[in-house]
Amino acid sequence: MAVSPSRILRSVLREEAFYFFTSIGNYTGQSAASLDEFLQKIKEVNIKSLEFHLYREDFEKWIAQTLGDAKLAEDIKGLRNMKVVGNALRDRLYFLVSRRLKDLKSSLETST
Repeated sequence: MAVSPSRILRSVLREEAFYFFTSIGNYTGQSAASLDEFLQKIKEVNIKSLEFHLYREDFEKWIAQTLGDAKLAEDIKGLRNMKVVGNALRDRLYFLVSRRLKDLKSSLETST
């Protein structure tokens, strides 16, 4: 069953937020409680944090399980399979999330 765009776009409770680490036990002090916030953090957090979470499948798990967006999770899995790192990873991840955010907001506007 498809999850509604409004559910995917909602802000989650702080305990359900995504917390960025650069390695086990090394919290960056950054977190995201919505897809909008997540997009912003992609530009801000240490590149090592993006690499750490991508290759542990943390992004796709949080997006699929917490936000309910299987499509974006699948797109991010594809990015992981391409073994992208560094600024290329930041740019591609930002592109995928911003495109999905735009699509979700657009479908929300057309459904109201």
